[in-house]
Amino acid sequence: MKTPSNYALRLPASLKKTAQAAAREDGSTLNQFIVTAVAEKLAALKTAEYFADRAARGDKSRALRFLRRNGGEAPRKGDERG
Repeated sequence: MKTPSNYALRLPASLKKTAQAAAREDGSTLNQFIVTAVAEKLAALKTAEYFADRAARGDKSRALRFLRRNGGEAPRKGDERG
C-alpha cells in the first residue's frame, strides 16, 4: 500500500454515529470501516463496468448457437446435483 493521504470527510452526524456503531460491531475503526466501504463501492463499479463492456462485445446469436449445439458426453456418475 502506498503512503496514505488525508481527506477531511464531512458526514452528517447521524450517518457518522451509525457508521461508528457498525465499525464497532465489525471490530474495526471508523477510518477502516470507511476505507473498506469505499473499496467495496469501487469494486462494484468496476465490476459493473466490466460486465457492461463484455455485454457490448457479446454476440447473442453466436451464444445461442453454442448453447443449442449437440453436446459432448452424457453426465457421469457423481455429476448429479446435491
